[in-house]
Formats: sequence, structure tokens, C-alpha cells
Amino acid sequence: MILRTLLDRYIFTELLIPFGLSLGALCFVMLTRELLRLVELLVSKGVGIWAVLKVIAVLLPSGLVLTLPIAGLIASITAFGRLSYDKELVAMRAAGLSLFRLSQPVVLFAVAVFGLTLFLSQWGQPWSSLNLKKVALNLLKDQLVLALERGTFNEPIPHMVIYVPDSTDGGPRSGIFVSDARSPKDPRIIVAEDYHVFLDQENNQVALRLVNGVIHSRPDRVDQYRLVSFTHYDIKLSLAHSAYSAAEERPTYEQIMTMIREGGTKDSTGLRRLMEYYKDLAFPAASLVFCLLGVPLGIVSKRSGRIGGFAVGVVVIVVFYLFNIAFDFLVTTMVISPFAGAWGPTLIFLLATILLFLRMSRQ
Repeated sequence: MILRTLLDRYIFTELLIPFGLSLGALCFVMLTRELLRLVELLVSKGVGIWAVLKVIAVLLPSGLVLTLPIAGLIASITAFGRLSYDKELVAMRAAGLSLFRLSQPVVLFAVAVFGLTLFLSQWGQPWSSLNLKKVALNLLKDQLVLALERGTFNEPIPHMVIYVPDSTDGGPRSGIFVSDARSPKDPRIIVAEDYHVFLDQENNQVALRLVNGVIHSRPDRVDQYRLVSFTHYDIKLSLAHSAYSAAEERPTYEQIMTMIREGGTKDSTGLRRLMEYYKDLAFPAASLVFCLLGVPLGIVSKRSGRIGGFAVGVVVIVVFYLFNIAFDFLVTTMVISPFAGAWGPTLIFLLATILLFLRMSRQ
């Protein structure tokens, strides 16, 4: 019994090392595009490092939902591929241990990956969507405030240039110049005596309130000119002007069914929404299947090594992705139900896992 406990720990440790390495590499690849945008905010826009770290923390749950199943698959392929290549698996089988017994640590590992993926899918992603909205607003505010403090012509968002002159006697700054060309048909030059920046959380906007100024604009006719005076004027910047606009909130099951009833059974949008709702549980279940599938695949590809295990895992994920595309098409063409479209690829891979396990256990 003690030997088996030590053996379980040994196999579990063999799983953890490639799991951690592959998870880190996959998360880096998934966030590469976002990292480039964050570096741009950090360097060119002057946004603080703390704000950048907040964005990374908020984006991680969505990335982990996709990378955890892949990392679990690669870990089990790599671990059992190494055990098989070094003949350790042969020694374990010669000692009377079946493949199913040796897979018990993998089952525990798979359950852990499944639980974490399910938690992030059900609660992590909604939290990420909600907080990304807040972080994006604060980033937009930081960009606007930095543009106001530099004393030079700055462009906090595309098609808007702001200039605040430096004070000559060291006192507080006064006056502001704004060139607002967000609407090509109605470009405006705005000059004001004072300004304030505030957040409008309810409407997801950042506002620049100008005090005592004038707006210079040109109507449709070239020979005309318009001058408007104001005491207070708000320039509103929405989340669409931010580098990170908030993700669309996922509808509930009741909202989806209402959408289907209103649109009829031929509403492909409602059917796709319902399939995505079922996938919230089907995809975490696929992570459980992937971890177990890696055991027979690792034995088959024992000479591939760690890089080969990564390549085999990527091929499996690509095949799974192609199955999902095919089942999505069948759902939108109303050949199969949304439930079958969501669970079909996972059930096919589960069947393949069972067949490979039986084949490997007989050898």
C-alpha cells in the first residue's frame, strides 16, 4: 500500500511539471496580442504599471478556460510518454499493476483540472467581463488625465487632440484647447477657460467637462462659419474609445428561450446562443476527457519527448476544434439540436478515449 501511494505521488509529480510549463507557455501565447497593446499603453500613453497588471489579472480567467484543458492533455501525454520511453511503465506493468490502476493519479489530476475549468467558466468569466468594464473606464480616464497634464499636444484617443498650456509663473494651469474630429462631418475646435474630468459609471463613459468656452465649427456649406458660446460643455468618451471595451454579457437560459420563442425555431442566432449555454458545461467536461486521453496517446507516442507531446496535444486540440465547427454548422442548419451540438465533440473524444484505453490495457 505504501509503495502504491509513493507511486501515485511519483506519477502525479510527473504530471505537474509539464502541466505548469505548458500552461505558462499557452497563457503567454494567448495573451501575446493583449501584451502588445498593454506595452503600447505603458510606453506611448503613459499608463501606470499597476493599471496594466489589473488588465492582465482581469483577462486571465478567460484565457485559463481555454488553456487549462490543453495543458492537461499535454501534461498526461508528456508524462506517460516519458514513463513508457524509459521502460518505467513496463516495470510497473510487470509488477502486476494494470493501466487502469496506474491511471488513478491521472483521474485525480483530471478532476482537479475539470473543477478549476468549470469554476472559471461559470464564475470567473462573468467576473472578468464585469471588472474589465471598470478597468477599461479607469484606463480611459488615465489616458485623458495624462493628456491634460503634459503641457503639449496629445491624442488620448484617435481623432481627438488636447492641449493645456503650461503656467508661466508656476501657478495652476488655465485654459484648454480641444480638436474633436471624431465625427468627420462635424469637426470642432473647442477652447475653454477650465476643465474637470469625471466618471459616469451608469453610462460607462468618461466625461471631460469644459467651463466657459466657445465651439468653432463649420456647417455643411463651405462659406459658413459657426461660433457657439457655453458655460458648461461635456465631451463624453465611451468604452468604445478604450483599448479594452467590455465583453458582451452572456444571456441567461430564460432570456435565450425567450429569444427562441420570439424568433421561432428557425432562428439560428437563438440556437447558437443555446448551444453556447450548453458548452459552459460541455467544455469543462472536455478537459476531463483530454487528461485521460493523454494516457494512451502518451504510450503510443513515447518517442516524441516533451516537444513531441506538445505537438501531439496541439493536433488533438485542432481536431477537437474542427469537430466543434462541424457541429456548429449542423446546429445552425437545424440538422441536430443545440444540446447535441454542444456535447457531440466531447462524447466522440470520450468514446475514442475508452477505445484507446482498452487497446493499451490489452498490450
